Amino acid sequence: MKKVPVLDIKQFHVHDGAEDFYANTLENHLVTRHKDISHPHSHNFYVAVLFTHGSGIHEIDFKSYAITAGALFFLNPGQTHHWELSPDTKGFIFLHTRPFYEMHYTHNNLGQFPFFYSLYNVPCLYLGNNETDSITTLFKQIYTENQKHDAQQHNILLSLVNLVYSQSARLYFSDKQVTGTDNNYYTKFRKFEDLAATYFREEKSPAYYAGLLAVSPRHLNRIAQAVTGKTATDVILDRVMLEAKKELVLQQDSFANIAEGLGYDDYAYFSRLFKNRTGETASHFLNRYRKA
Repeated sequence: MKKVPVLDIKQFHVHDGAEDFYANTLENHLVTRHKDISHPHSHNFYVAVLFTHGSGIHEIDFKSYAITAGALFFLNPGQTHHWELSPDTKGFIFLHTRPFYEMHYTHNNLGQFPFFYSLYNVPCLYLGNNETDSITTLFKQIYTENQKHDAQQHNILLSLVNLVYSQSARLYFSDKQVTGTDNNYYTKFRKFEDLAATYFREEKSPAYYAGLLAVSPRHLNRIAQAVTGKTATDVILDRVMLEAKKELVLQQDSFANIAEGLGYDDYAYFSRLFKNRTGETASHFLNRYRKA
């Protein structure tokens, strides 16, 4: 299994156009980009994928989700994914950078959408027939508009993308897939999650993050349990384990070096921690992807 780099959106452009946006039918995307998506990889842009036909498995951050007609997936930059698809797979895909959206919607940000604002929220929706028809129409319009080159193209694409996100968020909330219900708790949790993503290599103590958030460690634990059903320590270690998995698969460094880079000088302890948290040894985990 070869080392897989973080993909940049510029790698997906096959014609002149905006460097911060890409759209295609899934059938054509699979033909032209299959070598990049048949193995686990990461990327530095946002992704939306709608499946209209076919079946298979889509693995996101090492969790598997079924692919069916009407399956709609959203990925954040930095998430790891790959899929195994049936030959009759069809659908649509679009990719874009953060500035593509946020530079023009100055009062909104991508974090407002539930499928983007926490790694604990499910990254997919399974649409009914009417919902699939409605969202498919938007994806088709995005694909068609992306082929045009005039002064209004960017504004129209942006509006259509915003409609996809807004309608999907409405469905997401109606399905009650959002983790957490208290706005104040959830705002604090999002800040905690962001801080953990920044400092997890150096700081494993909930007390450290509680200090940054100006709350007590007990209250931070209460917030984490209310939002995710997990302790604050679990949230921190979940982030550590996710990074360990990514580095094993994407960087292929030695597990000892990975452990040290994640702040664990005791390799044996980290090996036990990995097995206890993930249910398998690092070598067993990696072997599953070497067979891919």
